[in-house]
Amino acid sequence: MKINYLGHSSFKISTKSLTGEEVTIIIDPFDPKMVGLPFPVQKADIVITSHQHPDHNFTAGIEGISGEDYFLIDTPGEYEVKGIRFECIQSFHDESDGKERGLNTITAIDAENIRIAHLGDLGAPLSKDQLESLDTVDILMIPVGGFYTIGAKEAIEIIESIEPSVVIPMHYKMPNAPEQFKNLATLEDFIKEFGAEAETKKEYKINSRSDLPQNITVVPLEVNKT
Repeated sequence: MKINYLGHSSFKISTKSLTGEEVTIIIDPFDPKMVGLPFPVQKADIVITSHQHPDHNFTAGIEGISGEDYFLIDTPGEYEVKGIRFECIQSFHDESDGKERGLNTITAIDAENIRIAHLGDLGAPLSKDQLESLDTVDILMIPVGGFYTIGAKEAIEIIESIEPSVVIPMHYKMPNAPEQFKNLATLEDFIKEFGAEAETKKEYKINSRSDLPQNITVVPLEVNKT
């Protein structure tokens, strides 16, 4: 399995189905005009959008593979596509039960005996039921920039509750951020609050569960612009 960071809250996961078929998953594709980062056209088998804001649902930037349409997951529920299981959990984009910014979907992905969770634009603490659904997560993709989502403090509380092996931060202030994202905290702010060293990687590769670190490890990823 390989995970690439496309910027903002978007990731590309390259994995395999139960039959060994190569599967590409894109999460939260973004409109480059809004985010201020390039988003080259991506090819995918499966596309996940956490909510209907243009910095998370830019499906116009996605093409299917080998002439086939991609499978779109954009609502809560349970799905199985190409032998990969998806548990999509409704949550809120704000602390007012969605009254300010609407709903958000958390997605847990089970592939290659590894469980990944992408929290989308989570804007409120997780409920007991939500935490129970995520208590076996190995790799956690979590927003840390605050303002529109939870910030570093809330993110750390969730990390300590779930205890994933790997934490991949997302949705933080990038260099040359457009005006609407200038109030987000930086990646460095989160790492400082977390209190641990973190080495930025070009991508995250894992061959099996045995490759997972024993202790919670923050793994920032470089933005892949191709």
